[in-house]
Formats: sequence, structure tokens, C-alpha cells
Amino acid sequence: MLSTIKRVFSWKLTLLLSLISIVLLNVFSFYGLYTNKFYFFKVDNYIFPILSLVHLVFLYVMWFKIKERELSDVPMRNLEYVLYIISLVYLFKIIETLITLLSYSDYENHLIPVTFLPIGILMFVLYTMLFGMTFLTYSYRKQLVGTYIFDDRNQHIDTWNS
Repeated sequence: MLSTIKRVFSWKLTLLLSLISIVLLNVFSFYGLYTNKFYFFKVDNYIFPILSLVHLVFLYVMWFKIKERELSDVPMRNLEYVLYIISLVYLFKIIETLITLLSYSDYENHLIPVTFLPIGILMFVLYTMLFGMTFLTYSYRKQLVGTYIFDDRNQHIDTWNS
């Protein structure tokens, strides 16, 4: 199944779709679905854009390593491990958006903007796509950049003859 997905989404397309998703979701993180307004003075709205900086750096490192045909290194590994934790935030945002969308029927007697469902569904699709693209990026990292086995590299260094 993964090979079929990789035939549809090349590594370049995966990085590009991840980048587009992050940019759009950073804008939507300030948007209130129930009110159809942007809120720039709520501290909570800045959490996703700040965390997405780690993802953007990882995407850049991936692109650079693939273009320059470099191997993986310790900073890239650490960045990926942090991104594993941030992926949990993406999963939380998927669930939060889904719960918000499912609450539509609870508030149908209230004045809900007509943009509620279209933008809510778009946000749900973007979060889900970003979550999936993140794990596809991990797969491409393993395939194109290499694994994080560093002990073997240190075995081939002859420190006595340096």
C-alpha cells in the first residue's frame, strides 16, 4: 500500500503539499469557526504556528539532504524526534476540528456563519493531509537520506593513524 501511495505522491510533491498545508493552517489557526473572525490577540492561536516552525525546518533539511545527496546526521534525527511529538499535536487538532464540526447540529438554532462547514471541512482535510504527509516524509527520509544508525560509521574511523 505504501508503494502505491509513493507512486502518487513523490517526495517533492509530499514536501510541497506539507508546506502548503502548514501555511494555510497557520492562517486558519487565528480563525474562529463559530464567529467567522480572526483573533490575533489570543495566545492559544500562536501555538500551532510556533510548533510548525520545527516542521518547516525539517522539510528544509529533508530537501537539502536529498538534493546534496547527504546522509542523515544527529541534528536531523533530533529534529525528527521532536516532530514525532508535534505529530501528536496534529492528531489533537484533527480530533478537535472533527468535534467542532460535529457540534454543528447542537448550535443550528443559533446564528452560525455560512462559512462554518466549508472552512471547517477544509481545515479537517488540511490537518489530516498534514498528518499523513508527515509520516510519508519519514518514509522518504528513510529511503532517500538513510537510517539513523551512527554506530557503524564510527567503527570505520582509525583514530590511531590520524
